[in-house]
Parts: sequence; C-alpha cells; structure tokens
Amino acid sequence: MSRLITVLFLIITVHSSAQKIYGTVFTDKGDLLPYASIVIKGTSIGASANNKAKFSITVTPGTYIVVCQHVGYAKQEKKVTITATDEEITFIISEQKLTMNAVIVKTGAEDPAYAVIRQAIKKRPYYNKQVKGFECDLYTKDIMKLRNLPKRIMGQKIPDQDRKEMGLDSSGQGIIYLSESISKIHAQEPDKFKMEVLSSRVSGSGGFGFTFPTFISMYENNVSIFSDRLNPRGFISPIADGAIGFYKYKFLGSFFEDGKEINSIRVTPRRPYEPLFSGIINITENDWRIHSLDLTLVRTSQLEILDTLEISQIHVPVSKDIWRVKNQVLHFNFKQFGIDAIGNFVNVYSNYSINPAFKKDLFNRVIIHYDTAVNKRSKAYWDTVRPVPLEPEEKKDYQVKDSIYEQQKNSVRSQASVDSLNKRQGKLKLYNVFWKGIYRTHYSKTNSYSWGIESLIKGLEYNTAEGLVINLNTSYSHYIKKWKTNLSIQPNLRYGFSNTHLNAWADISLRTRDWGTDKKLKRYSWTFSGGKRVSQFNKNNPITPFTNSINILFQGNNFMKTYENYFGSIGFNKRYESGLRFNVNALYEDRIPLDNTTNYTFRKKDTVNITPNYPYEKISSQFMRHQAVVLSFDISIKPGQRYIEFPHQKMAIGSKYPTFSFNYTKGIENIFGSDVNFDKWRFTINDDKNFKLAGQLKYKIGIGGFLNTKKVYIQDYQHFNGNRSIQASEYVNSFQLAQYYANSTASSFYSFGHLEHHFNGLLTNKIPLFKQLNWNLVGGSNAFYVNTNNNYVEVFAGLENIFKILRVDFVAAYVNGKKGLTGVRIGTGGVIGGSIRTNSRNRSVSISF
Repeated sequence: MSRLITVLFLIITVHSSAQKIYGTVFTDKGDLLPYASIVIKGTSIGASANNKAKFSITVTPGTYIVVCQHVGYAKQEKKVTITATDEEITFIISEQKLTMNAVIVKTGAEDPAYAVIRQAIKKRPYYNKQVKGFECDLYTKDIMKLRNLPKRIMGQKIPDQDRKEMGLDSSGQGIIYLSESISKIHAQEPDKFKMEVLSSRVSGSGGFGFTFPTFISMYENNVSIFSDRLNPRGFISPIADGAIGFYKYKFLGSFFEDGKEINSIRVTPRRPYEPLFSGIINITENDWRIHSLDLTLVRTSQLEILDTLEISQIHVPVSKDIWRVKNQVLHFNFKQFGIDAIGNFVNVYSNYSINPAFKKDLFNRVIIHYDTAVNKRSKAYWDTVRPVPLEPEEKKDYQVKDSIYEQQKNSVRSQASVDSLNKRQGKLKLYNVFWKGIYRTHYSKTNSYSWGIESLIKGLEYNTAEGLVINLNTSYSHYIKKWKTNLSIQPNLRYGFSNTHLNAWADISLRTRDWGTDKKLKRYSWTFSGGKRVSQFNKNNPITPFTNSINILFQGNNFMKTYENYFGSIGFNKRYESGLRFNVNALYEDRIPLDNTTNYTFRKKDTVNITPNYPYEKISSQFMRHQAVVLSFDISIKPGQRYIEFPHQKMAIGSKYPTFSFNYTKGIENIFGSDVNFDKWRFTINDDKNFKLAGQLKYKIGIGGFLNTKKVYIQDYQHFNGNRSIQASEYVNSFQLAQYYANSTASSFYSFGHLEHHFNGLLTNKIPLFKQLNWNLVGGSNAFYVNTNNNYVEVFAGLENIFKILRVDFVAAYVNGKKGLTGVRIGTGGVIGGSIRTNSRNRSVSISF
C-alpha cells in the first residue's frame, strides 16, 4: 500500500501562551462517540476525536465557540473562554432527528431522494472545479492493528522473533503500524499539485510513513481510494453522471443546521458486484452540495484485498460559498489467510486558503517533498501540535518501540550488537546448499558483507546437449562507503555430465546512487563479465531451463537451442531523474557449436521428437565456430516523470506519457578476430493506460531492421520471442503460439505489436458464478510482420484473478497468413498473480502444447 501523507495541521505561533481545549464526546445514551469533528466556529481550525472519543485543540487565550459534529448526530456548540489554563469541555450529542416536512411518498411513486440527487448531479461539475487553487494544512494519523496472526501463513512459519519485533502479544494481537504526519497541500487547476511533508513520525522507526491519496472526492465521477490494487476500475460516486442507473436512493428525512436544510439520503447499489458504495450521503437543500457522508465498500463492491472499507467525511464552509472536507476517517477490515487486521486512517484538514498567490516554481515534477528535518521532531513538539490525542495503547506503542529503536540505533556499531546480528542467523548448515541454499550476512563494525550459494537441487536441469546439468551459482556483495557504491560479484560454475564440459564465468557490478549538491538523482553502474558459458541463441532467453527440462523428459521436445562461448563484456548504465536512461555494452564472444550428446527421455518413443541443437527452422546445418565483437547502445525516456523527494533520495512515481526506447547494435569486423559485420536498430513505445471502469490497457509497439547485413550469424538475427509451452510467457513481450526461431530475420525492416486489455470485472460482474468468484476477462493480440512470407498474428481471450493468482487463456494464431493454430496458455494474473514476475530461474512446471 502507498499513502500520500500530507500537510501541516496547526501552526503554533505563541509558545508560552498557547493553551488547550480538550474533552470527550458522548452520545446521549452515554456511549463514547469516536472520531467526531471538533471545529472552532468561523475558522477551519479544529481536530478530530480519537477512537476513545478524546479530543484536544491548541489555541491562544480568548473566547471561542467550539462546534462538535458527527455524521448521523446533531451538531452541538459550546462557548469557551481560555485564559492561562487549559479548559475541559464535554459534548453529549444526540442522534440526528430527521423530519419529513411537506414530503408525501405515494405508493409506487418515485422516492423524493431522486429529485435531490438529480440536482446534486447537475451541480457536481461546478463544485468539482469551483476552486481554482487552494492551500491547506493536514494532520494524519494512521494505525493498523492485528487481532490475530496465525503461527503459519500459507504453510510458511512466522518466527517468534518476527512476532516480537512486530510488537505482538502471545495471542498475536497488537499495533503493527502507527504513524503521524503534518504537511501542507498546494493545488491548482487543472492538474497542479504539491505536498510538503513538514513532520513525520513512525513508531519504532526513522522512516517517513506511507504515501496515500490525500483527498477522496465524491465530486469526481470515478473515485480512487488508496491504490489501484483495491480496485483498478475505481468506484462510482453516488452523485456521478449516470449514477441513478447504478444506485437506488431513499429519502430518510431532513434536518436543519445553522438555518440550512440538509437532506439525508441512503444510497444502495442496484446490483451487487459493481464498484459501488452503500451508506448515507447528506446533501444541502437549494445549493445541493455535500454536507457529510458515511459510505462503505465491501467485497460485493469489487473491493480487492480488504473485506470492508468505511469512509466518513464532514464538509464545512471555509469561505463564502465554498465548502471543503474538514475531517476524513477511513476504517478497514482484513480477514484472510488466518490474519485478522483492522486499521484507521484519520485526516484533519485546517487553515484553508482559497486562490492564494503561489510561490514561483512551486509546482514542478516533485509531487511530494519531505523536509530535511521531517523525522527529527521531538516528543514535546508532537504533544503540542497533535489535534487527535493519543490513546493509551498508542502512547505505549510509541514509548516501547521508540525506545527499542533508539537503543538499536545507538548500539548498531557496538560489538555486542554486531555479535547479536551474527548469532541471530544461526549456525551455518552446509547441507542447506542442496535444497534451501545458503544466504548469510557477515556483520561487522567496519566491514559488513553478504554472500550466498543457490540451491544445487533447484538449479539442476537437463538438456540434450549437456545431459544432466548441475549449476553452482554464488554471490558476494559489499558496500564500499568511500565510493558510495555497491559491489556485487557472482561467480558461476556449470557442469554437463553427458558432454563433460565445465563452464565457469563471473559477473562483477558496481552500482552507485549519486545524490549531488544539485539535489538531482543520478544512478549509474558498471558491469564486467567474462569466462566460458552456455547461451541461448536468442539473448532474451525465451525458455527457462526448468521448462525445457520437463518438455524433453516427458515429450522429447528440446526447444531450447544453445551454444558455448568464451566471452568478455563491459557495460555502463546511467539513469537520470528526468526519466532518461542509457546503456552502452561491448561484447566479445568466441562462439562454439554445441551438439546433442544424449537423447534420453522417460519414454523411448519420444526420442523421435528430438531436434538438432541449433535453430534448424532457420539454418540447415550447425553454424561454424566464429568470433564476434558487438557494440550496442540503448536509450529510453519516459517524459514527464514525477517524483517523491525524500531528504536524501528521489523516487519516481510514473508519468502520463509512454516510454520511448531506441537500440542500435553494431557488429564490428577484424577486431580481436571478429568475423561479424552488421548494423541493426529497433524503436519501441510501451505503456499502461488505466481507463477505470473500462479496464486497463497495456501495449508495446515497435519497428526495426538491419542497415547492413554483410556478415550476420544466427545469434545476431532479430528473434521474436516464441512460446511452445502451455505455461504463458509474458504477453506484452512475446508470441504465445509462435515457434522460437522459424521467423527470425535479418531483413531491412520489420514491425511488431502487443496489445493486452484487462477488463478488471467489466462484463464478468454480470455473469453468475464469475462475479461471485471475482474472475475477470482479459484479451488482446500479438503480431509481427516482416514480409508476405514471414508474418504472424494471434488473438487471445481468457480469465484472470483465478484464486487471485492464476490466469488461463485460449489463443488462436495465423502464421504467414494461412496456417492456423490454437492453444491454451496458463500463467499468473490478478491481484496477487499480477505482481509475480517470471525470471530465468523460474521453477514452474510447464508441458509443451
């Protein structure tokens, strides 16, 4: 989850004379009333009661009228005079009494709520864009609690030490996250926005807290909450254009507040499994603006991850004819995998300034800026400015976790701390190298480093050229403080038992993040590699070793084609905060043919399927040994990149523009005996576009070709990423039914395109069973064109979010405009599955299709 934590709540200008108005809010039945809004009348200064209904406002001496509000309760005012001491007051408020004056609801007639809603819908665009610019202060308090944490989650044991560090008791209960922030918001139409986080505090941490959306506006047609992960389609506002087609409305009555009539309306989804709210929205009479709301989202609202999410807002006038949100409370419940968690996110807005004169150059590509002293404020400071009093358990959480954090921070370089960290890893168990692998960190006061050995068993593979293959992949990493650089060394050994070849190579990288005096982030790295290795003809490695092993042993399909090579390479990569990246790489290869040495399969009849270990679809015989010196240059840019700026780093958060990429590769002859001479290029555009209710579109399109083909070997052809396995490859980068090398080319021009649309519940929310299971449609197409004799197009449609992880597609393809193919592909997709990225060591089971 990400949370945009924003702006300053209360500015204290007089230290010695500042006093507090504090107290408690009760219902007229004697119950505590949490999260009531407390405001100084005539201002936007105020606070929110906490979960125990306690509140506190810091003011200077004087006479004030304090207003207490809560959705569903009658507003109450109290006059308070502050002198030299704090003043306690108690609010006892009763449920809002609604009247049905002059309203007659006839049987079968339209409910009067619809007339109110139609007026509110008409006024929605006006109120959404009413303010051309504003500034305000914001205090946030976020808390997440566990009510139960099982001993194991999906079979994975949770160590007792981890439970202890989370602050849980023996029953698995406790606060796992507590933070506060004070920030300032600046906004200007049409789309300028800036948040300056002035202070932030996270219990037991020196971090900066979450970054969530600051405002949730029901004046938007489509409402986003937290992250697209909760629902990438967004949620339809109860007063959106066309909302009457989605909601049912019931007039509950009206009440008066400061001489203004407010209509209370219950909103209910017309159909389940639509992205809709339910609850109460209060609309003012005549001007038809939102007064307050209390709305809920549940699983049948297409809410993902969470079980329920409740949103409560109170709007108040901040200037003539302009109302803004004063308090906002979000409450969630999560109960899955045996985990039972709840959370509250409280926002208190104050000191609104409408249409201010903004500082020059205030709005730039830094959307969120954290002050250099953002997490350095003292406890006394927070006790002074906090508008929502801490509850006893929150005070204890701060005291305990902050104490532990300070102790750990102060002792981080002590020998006792170092010894403790080393001891916590347990004894080194050499037998772990066979299955789990070994991953260790040597902690030291001056020279810490990490090293590891990957699992030998998980690294086993089988192919027809080498037979059974064992891989010994190791790693070492160390931070060089003097250079501000991470050093990584990855030595590798590979042995084939059938051809008895031993290959050894190593990769060395130096990665640096430069935060210069110009406060611009520049990341760059050097990579050095060399040795003897086994490579696929297609450098994109479209087939994983495990997939290839299974296909050979069960069906005799040795789709992976490889060759050996002595090699050396040097690469340099640099990334700028503007979104510009470039990479230069020089590669030398002494390319050696690697022929089949075994035809073993589990069933002898499958040996007939074994093919030569070279791209036989494209070349008639094994290539001749040769040398190649290849120089490649890549550059890409994503214009309009926006950032979150922390005190000592920046983090990119995306752009509304696509990514443009260009590659130029040159094969250079007669250097180090090089036999290649070619020039090729490629240009691509790719992006993801979220159309909310209409779904999400992902695309990648490109063109390329060879400018010079004097000496081009099969390794240097343009290869299109095919797939012959039932396991889906990456859709927006491959062709699900294409052969791996049959369409490889050295032509002067080619083009390709990938298009994938995730419906995210559109259409399937109308189909029984699918809507209950929350399975979603996905569809698209992949194609490339070289010439009339070399082209390919496929279309696919399927379902994703199956058990939140899986995706199944039916694919139909035409090769060279005439040969038809069909197949099924199984992959990952959905809330959890969409985050899974396959890599070269993917261990998923795949059978050819």
